[in-house]
Order: sequence, then structure tokens, then C-alpha cells
Amino acid sequence: MTKKILIVCGNGLGSSFMVEMNIKKVLAEMGLEMEVSHTDLTSAKGEVADLYIGDKSIVENLEDGKKNIQGLVNMMSKKDLQTAIEKGFDL
Repeated sequence: MTKKILIVCGNGLGSSFMVEMNIKKVLAEMGLEMEVSHTDLTSAKGEVADLYIGDKSIVENLEDGKKNIQGLVNMMSKKDLQTAIEKGFDL
């Protein structure tokens, strides 16, 4: 079964799409294949994923029942994204 990563941003449009592209690059560099998509905070509450990644200032709003949430200060940092994936999946 393919794992799913959901990128969560305030509006879920441009910035989360750029983060999605960066996560796909990080996953390729790590030799991992996972489903990656992006959405806005409101829609994320109704979606199911194995790992939620978002800006630290907004992901706390997901903590009402969601598990495996990684909040980042710098969403554009590939190093931080890799760390979030490693922590999120215990790699």
C-alpha cells in the first residue's frame, strides 16, 4: 500500500504546490515512492493521509484528531522536508 503525504498550507494553492514538488524531489533522492498532494487547511481536515506536513503556525489546527503531523518553520528547505519525512515515517 502506497503511503500518502499531504502538504497543508493556509490557502493550498501556489506555495503548497511548490512544496509538493520539493517533497517529490526529496523522496526521489531518498529512493522512496509515495503519493504526494497538497491542499488548504480547511480541506485537509476532511482528508486522510499517512503524514501531514505544513507550516508550524497552521498545522496545530489539524491536531484535532489527525495524527502524524510535522510542522516546519521553513517549508522550502529540502533538508527540513527530508527530516519531516524521516520523523514522520520513523526512517
